[in-house]
Amino acid sequence: MDAKISAAHFNRYMSKKTSTHCQNSISGKGVFPPRYAFTLLIPFRNLFLSPKKLIHRLELKENFNVLEIGPGPGYFSPHIARKIPNGKLVLLDIQEEMLNFAKKRLQKRKINNVVYLLTSGSNFDIDSHFFDRVFMVTVIGEVENKEKYLQEIHRVMKMNGILSISELAGDPDKLDINELQSLVTKFGFKTKKIFGNKRNYTINFNKI
Repeated sequence: MDAKISAAHFNRYMSKKTSTHCQNSISGKGVFPPRYAFTLLIPFRNLFLSPKKLIHRLELKENFNVLEIGPGPGYFSPHIARKIPNGKLVLLDIQEEMLNFAKKRLQKRKINNVVYLLTSGSNFDIDSHFFDRVFMVTVIGEVENKEKYLQEIHRVMKMNGILSISELAGDPDKLDINELQSLVTKFGFKTKKIFGNKRNYTINFNKI
């Protein structure tokens, strides 16, 4: 199937889901409803950011501890966990339903190096200087208190660790590249590398 046709089909499909979401949240923005979690698992997502591409951008090592914020139903989680067999993947979310969905998926695949944490959205119940990598995919725009999240991310990361944030086309909460850099670099991070393009991109930030 032609990639452009597939991408267009994906956008039409997601726009239908977003229009339903709009009935429950102003302008269609905000936290993604768990009842539509299945839409986050469709293979068309690979056209925008595949697990393989994300793993490459994260520069993972087998013993790394990784924090995934807002994993949803766990689209990327199994692939990340398998790349760090001697480390730990922590899934952090404000929605218990999403964590339960992700937990079922990973347990079904017999992946055991994962911890599931429910957060209030203000403080992370995690030790300081623990993570080598922290990543979010289409999440930062949904966060109400972005400043508090970034302060907590800085606290739980190891020095010179990488915070990796990906934003994709079609997300109503998407931040553009300049917005994201301006926001994140205020909280003890510097831009390390930008991947992709303005429609679908990942920015890696170093903790400084």
